[in-house]
Amino acid sequence: MGIKYNKAVFDTREIARVLGVSTSICDDITAIVTDSREAESGALFVALKGERFDGHDYISQALTRGAAIVVAERIPDDIAEDQAERVLVCDSSLEALGKIAAAYKERIHPKTIAVTGSVGKTTTKEFVYAVAGANYVSHKTEGNFNNEIGMPLSVLMMPESSQVCVLEMGMSGLGEISRMTHTAKPDIALITNIGNSHIENLGSRENICKAKLEIVEGVPEDGYVILNADEPMLFAQKGKLKQNIIFVSLQNPLADYRALNIREYEDSTEFDLVAGKRVVTNVRIPTIGRHNVYDATYAFVVGVLLGMSDEDIKRGLMSFRNTGMRQNIYEYGGITIIEDCYNAGPESMKAAVEVLRRMAEKNNCRSVAVLGDMRELGEYSKQLHMEVGTLVAARHITNLVTFGREAENIALGAINHAMKPENISVNTNTENVSAVARTVFDLLRRGDAVLFKASRAVRLERVIEELKRLTDEKTESQA
Repeated sequence: MGIKYNKAVFDTREIARVLGVSTSICDDITAIVTDSREAESGALFVALKGERFDGHDYISQALTRGAAIVVAERIPDDIAEDQAERVLVCDSSLEALGKIAAAYKERIHPKTIAVTGSVGKTTTKEFVYAVAGANYVSHKTEGNFNNEIGMPLSVLMMPESSQVCVLEMGMSGLGEISRMTHTAKPDIALITNIGNSHIENLGSRENICKAKLEIVEGVPEDGYVILNADEPMLFAQKGKLKQNIIFVSLQNPLADYRALNIREYEDSTEFDLVAGKRVVTNVRIPTIGRHNVYDATYAFVVGVLLGMSDEDIKRGLMSFRNTGMRQNIYEYGGITIIEDCYNAGPESMKAAVEVLRRMAEKNNCRSVAVLGDMRELGEYSKQLHMEVGTLVAARHITNLVTFGREAENIALGAINHAMKPENISVNTNTENVSAVARTVFDLLRRGDAVLFKASRAVRLERVIEELKRLTDEKTESQA
């Protein structure tokens, strides 16, 4: 990973001051990299320790390539004396990266919004970015740059003209968001919900809630925290935080902002919004699903806090575009495909099943759910997969195809709740993509709707690619 600038953004002495060390080197910094192969003249190389690689083993390589300076936790024994003087030694390279990012952000001083949550944080980030972008020069976390390494790098990627910075914060354990929020120092922090993702590592939803609430630590007392009032663990924070709390809801009448009268159309959703003592009507978003109404409402609140008018916020919401493989809905060969393969937890998978059900009802068509493993659920895995299967049966999904050993429990949950076994196909081998795609291909008829949803590690998009190949072959043979 690395960032290149078209001019010097720091010099080596500034970096040393930020880290609380000294150096006699005074060179301009025009790039910041964590991969020694990207080191070049003017680069700052941060030597990070990962699961498979240790950047300290590549310090000599980075300096030989022309790096101006290196930040590291130690000086390797094989470093020449003239190279060693270019190594700034600190207690933690990761912490140093955060300090450098914080210094860069302080120079630009944008309004900063930090987003976390078990489900929907990326979609919410995109909605917030769309709203802010309607009035301000805005920057956002790209791709999966939402961890302790990626988030500081995302800050360092920010153009100096940025007025608003939208940062996503993910985590797998306690303490990670705490460290990120102290780097970001957000003006507004937003927690979408508390689900079961990472429960294998954290042990309970209470610990997941504790980890997500770490985001508040970096928010000043006059800052704002936006929470989901329909999540009891978050609503329980009422009156407990030193910052201003704004609650968002689809159900709780005590919330500050409440979406109601939700109307779904073929490719959009419209709703009205009770916002304090006023009502904003006909708020429209270019996507479907009640879960997306939550995300859009969070973004509406951010727009208000940024001083935007209702009409400007509405315009921003309509410019929203989902990213990657998240709920990308399109037609292929006469079939409506809901491609949602980026990731999955129990809450997001249930929400996707609801989208499939409503689409099938609206279009009066059959529905097929292709559902893969949900990872990092630990001892709760069987129960949570079965709950998804229960919903599949309760929503009368026409056919269920499972993909992966854990996903077999989705089928079990569906059968236990009266879904006919002949309408279920179980596939435990995630490498047998062709067989699963053939099963789905044989099930589908023109006009049907099919959902693909699984954790990222399953790579369920492979089945979609093979399904498209089979569809193309059929079309060509009929031509």
